[in-house]
Amino acid sequence: MALLTVIVPLYNEQDCAQACYERLTQVLSDMSVSAPDNKDNKNKENKTEIETKTKIEFEIIFVNDGSRDNTLSIIQSIAQNDNRLKIISLSRNFGQQAAFSAGLEYAKGDAVIFIDADLQDPPEVIPELVKKWLEGYQIIYGKRIRRKGESVFKLLSAKIYYKLLHSLADVKIPHDTGDFRLIDRCVADTVLKMPEHNRFLRGMTCWTGFKQTSVEYHRDKRVAGQTKYGFFKMIRLATDGIFAFSAKPLKLVSLLGSTALIASLLLLIYVFVSIFAGNTAAGWASIICVIMFFGGIQLLALGIIGEYIARIFDEVKGRPNYIVDFTVNISDDYE
Repeated sequence: MALLTVIVPLYNEQDCAQACYERLTQVLSDMSVSAPDNKDNKNKENKTEIETKTKIEFEIIFVNDGSRDNTLSIIQSIAQNDNRLKIISLSRNFGQQAAFSAGLEYAKGDAVIFIDADLQDPPEVIPELVKKWLEGYQIIYGKRIRRKGESVFKLLSAKIYYKLLHSLADVKIPHDTGDFRLIDRCVADTVLKMPEHNRFLRGMTCWTGFKQTSVEYHRDKRVAGQTKYGFFKMIRLATDGIFAFSAKPLKLVSLLGSTALIASLLLLIYVFVSIFAGNTAAGWASIICVIMFFGGIQLLALGIIGEYIARIFDEVKGRPNYIVDFTVNISDDYE
């Protein structure tokens, strides 16, 4: 028997909360997964795979991330009739990554699954994630092969972002993967030891190493309501992913500075040659272009450096990533 913890952050998800609970419990209830049993034979030669059935027990942790609608009252009424549903209510909105981290702190499962409440990531994929886990993989991430109901701009920007992240990040983060994933207990314990404030969990779990694989699936439309991840929140998450796992933007600043210096030296040589050749001519346009060029490089460099300094500022303050207001169906032995 294995215990599975499913963590679901909710921020103003009154239209999705009930449906999310029902879909999750329907999939998880009495779930038995077949997987080859090689644990007792891993040091033997000529292993024979034996299909075994593993009974899966589960708990669901709903993390109320400072919702201002009826989300909290809805999940509280559900939790009254089902003690498998745990609730962590945060004191305010701390963001999706902090909410996942709060759930991870209280998770007791042998494996932990991250999933959003909007059901774009279908709970029906969970048995496939669990099967891969029972085969010995410690990180199994959902890989989107099709996205329903998303605009051309969203699809194009996501494709560009993942290519950029893949090329810049020191840790190779798979394309077209979000937070929907299963991680083993050892991975969860490792992530809990990471105290950083600007959290990017999909990168943090990949950074741990361990044995990783993917499960492909079709991403659905939201079951109800509107997305809470607007354009600026997406930009913030994207920059967190890049700046938290790469120093290449700082190297880019040095490259731009070197390029600008070489360009200015070449321009200076051109000016002197023009003076001696007697071909000087007044031209404000060329001067303005040069000023804008160097000014733009300087501002870009300051902006990139500022992003890193802002993150250093967040870290040195040492504030907690979240504050728990109260919990429901969580006993003292979680502490």
